[in-house]
Amino acid sequence: MVTLLHIDSSVHPHEASVSRDVAASFRKAWEAEHPDGKVIYRDLGTDPVPHLEGPAAVAGFIAPAEHTPEQAEAFKLRDELTSEFEQADAVLIGAPMYNYTIPSTLKAWLDHVIVMGRTTGSPTRTAAGKPATVVASRGGGYGPGTPRESFEFVLTYLDKVLGESGFGLDAEYIVPELTLAEGNPAMADLVDMAKASRAQAHEAAELRGKALAARFAN
Repeated sequence: MVTLLHIDSSVHPHEASVSRDVAASFRKAWEAEHPDGKVIYRDLGTDPVPHLEGPAAVAGFIAPAEHTPEQAEAFKLRDELTSEFEQADAVLIGAPMYNYTIPSTLKAWLDHVIVMGRTTGSPTRTAAGKPATVVASRGGGYGPGTPRESFEFVLTYLDKVLGESGFGLDAEYIVPELTLAEGNPAMADLVDMAKASRAQAHEAAELRGKALAARFAN
């Protein structure tokens, strides 16, 4: 059975979240091709995983057979989240920019699934090559050549974690920008650009969903 792992991390509900809305276009296209497929959905905005600490963190550097009872108990969630990640054929992540970087809830999820010698730091990384699609929405403009280019820590961070230096995923980024324009009078002259960026993001998400779904059709 073809499996999609879908992670949302916006604190806003669907109707107020561009990352959720655009990610939904990908998922709709994917499910149209795989109506009987499996979707593992985690909404970190409404049901966050705990931040990594104590025995769960230490256990990630110790072979499971050597875990103490406390470490084994603490590692259960990490193993569950990591197994979901490993078992998925494709990964979809909604990653809005908050204060120049990713939501802390998404960072917490990543911290759980970054397991040295398993998903990272190993020549046999368990998710390497898996296709990932990231919807990285942001309220302003942070692209190359813009005044705030140096404030962009979403793509720069995720590229390191998801890419060759981390999980080794085949990641593609869809970036709807200027999402605050319609509600901010100071950005009134950017509304048309914002609408165009959002429309392009939906189109890119739908095409990506269809293309990846077709890859796993047989």
